[in-house]
Amino acid sequence: MSITQSTKTTLVAALIAGCLSSGAFAQASDPAAAPVTHADKKAAKEQSKADKKASVAQAKADKKKTDAQADADKASADANLKDAKKQ
Repeated sequence: MSITQSTKTTLVAALIAGCLSSGAFAQASDPAAAPVTHADKKAAKEQSKADKKASVAQAKADKKKTDAQADADKASADANLKDAKKQ
């Protein structure tokens, strides 16, 4: 089975066209390349609000944890002092 020159040319042209079309598809389906819509902006704004609320909640939880640890440390120190005075 021999491949003629015109068949080779046709195959090469088809391969090149396929590569170019898949590249164009990749660009068209890339979310970064798509224009930003109003819904995208609104979603980003809501996500920013949610992130801020989560950050504030985490900071409050961290503060409570720190305060509780400080109280526990103080109670332990008081107990140690009381034990030391007994001896």
